[in-house]
Amino acid sequence: MEKIANYINGELHAPKNGQYINNLNPAISEVYSLIPESDVEDLNLALDASEKAFPGWSNTSVEERSAILFKIAALITEDLERLALAECTDTGKPLHLAQTVDIPRASANMAYFAHAITQFSQKSHHMTDAINYTLNQPIGVVACISPWNLPLYLFTWKIAPALAAGNCVIAKPSEITPYTAYLFSKICIKAGLPAGVLNILHGTGSQIGNAIIEEPRIKAVSFTGGTETGKTIASISAPMLRKVSLELGGKNPAIVMADTDLESTVKQLVKASFSNQGQICLCASRLIIQDTIYDQFKALFIKEAAKLRVGDPLETKNDLGAIISKTHYQKIKSYIDLAFEEGGKLLLGTKPPKINERCQSGYFLGPHIIEGLSMDSRVNQEEIFGPVVTLTSFKKIEEAIQLANQSDYGLAGTIWTKDLTTAHSIANELQSGIVWVNCWMIRDLRTPFGGMKNSGVGREGGFDALNFFTETKNVCVKF
Repeated sequence: MEKIANYINGELHAPKNGQYINNLNPAISEVYSLIPESDVEDLNLALDASEKAFPGWSNTSVEERSAILFKIAALITEDLERLALAECTDTGKPLHLAQTVDIPRASANMAYFAHAITQFSQKSHHMTDAINYTLNQPIGVVACISPWNLPLYLFTWKIAPALAAGNCVIAKPSEITPYTAYLFSKICIKAGLPAGVLNILHGTGSQIGNAIIEEPRIKAVSFTGGTETGKTIASISAPMLRKVSLELGGKNPAIVMADTDLESTVKQLVKASFSNQGQICLCASRLIIQDTIYDQFKALFIKEAAKLRVGDPLETKNDLGAIISKTHYQKIKSYIDLAFEEGGKLLLGTKPPKINERCQSGYFLGPHIIEGLSMDSRVNQEEIFGPVVTLTSFKKIEEAIQLANQSDYGLAGTIWTKDLTTAHSIANELQSGIVWVNCWMIRDLRTPFGGMKNSGVGREGGFDALNFFTETKNVCVKF
């Protein structure tokens, strides 16, 4: 059985303690590789390598750093099929989704920041007797911790701007989905990334994750994951006065107005609700529909969602694959049971999906649609992170906005209407870091990405990411 390796100082290494944990394929519920259970000893090696590499890397020209990132992007594209299969095996998501979304986006992340750093300009301010200019300088050794739902996609989203800005990175992928990060290590070696600039440590959050966060030599932390973990990272980082960027959970509303293009809206919201088995922080999970079209929307939405095929992620005919793990599968099921206790009515989802022989032991759930719950119910308030959505009706726009904002989260919202005046008005009132109008998941990598309230702190993407990974210094020169 293959043993995944850490990437330290430009080389692949076994964990110093010799300890490994199982890496499971959730579609068949079988172990297919072993993951290092890294600890402080591995972290110290990575930190020493990063600190040694930082002076050289931070002083390389922008053009040199850009060229290496472009080369990494090209190698990702070149190895798309292998990476996509690894992502499918690790996560249980449909192979075609990894081929068309996850891996192309990982390459795009590297290429975007390879270009963006060449456009990251400094400022100057002229006075009558002096001139001020600013320097955006790399911070030093930073940590990038990424989640399991979009493994290489979000891994590169973090490390690309950090490297482009001249930092050295200690990166930790999720222990549930480590394989593409391991393959990425090999790509970095092939691309000629200097030793120590990027170090990838595998293992659990309770061991190597905590060690990274508690290490004072880490000058900034970029984290995507659960809200409670984000709060812990913030509490540990605050006394160190270091930068943190936290992209956390979501409980995203979709407001559907009576004047919407109903057929198009339903099709797009089925995708927004159930893509990647609903395991995307941006998925719509609370659908808030104007009362005059509620019954018509409900009928069409159920009909469209029922068409989704659930099964073996290697079969191109399937729209949904496996849930990431048995633990997460049981969590989702518990919320479905809770919906009944809270007075909800299950409109779709009672029949278990039919799975082929290869995947009989996998963790599969079809789309679930629930109505009749109050907005303050736990099912409507807590992040489920699975193929479960609720339907709620409203009469007036003010009520829709109130229902949408009745959440501790504020990551992404969608508005569906033909009236742009209405769309602008609602978008202005939504307590959400991202608002899509008549669409979902259209992303320009130049735009800021992040949430409000319990959905996080800070913004990623574009120059916001480059600003996070640099310190701004003002220099004043008297004439």
